[in-house]
Amino acid sequence: MTMRTLLTFSVLTLLVPGPLLAGAADTTPVVRYAVEAKYENARDDLINAITGRGLVIDHNSHVAKMLDRTGKDLGTTKKIFGDDQGQTFSFCSAVVSRKTMEADPHNILFCPYTIALYTTLAEPKKVYLAYRRPQRADDSAASKAALKEVEALLDGIAREALNLK
Repeated sequence: MTMRTLLTFSVLTLLVPGPLLAGAADTTPVVRYAVEAKYENARDDLINAITGRGLVIDHNSHVAKMLDRTGKDLGTTKKIFGDDQGQTFSFCSAVVSRKTMEADPHNILFCPYTIALYTTLAEPKKVYLAYRRPQRADDSAASKAALKEVEALLDGIAREALNLK
């Protein structure tokens, strides 16, 4: 089953209040998409979108499992995500990363790139995909251009994984 049934598409701000962003949509720190789909299909499509570009997933963090496992030790049993339906995928691109760090070595903090995929208990049929937009306030023109290339890579992977145009 593909995820062609688009429920919602949104770019949301998670860290900056909305009124501060009027007219500045491309400065939001987090990009988040949502589709109605089966989590397993979305996960497989995300993996294929990453590896199909010749990129290697360095790490797959099972955040939902970790929170469920450690919750009892912290005195809480509240579930946040569906069963193992909260994961992050970390990967890098030698070509894009080199350009980014040649522009400014301090851009090392953006590598590896991470995309999160998850469902919430409130909306179990909706799959969310999110990534942090790579940006720094003190960027040079070369650094800004290189970081835009990172963002284009992340957004291309996200859109391909969710079958968005």
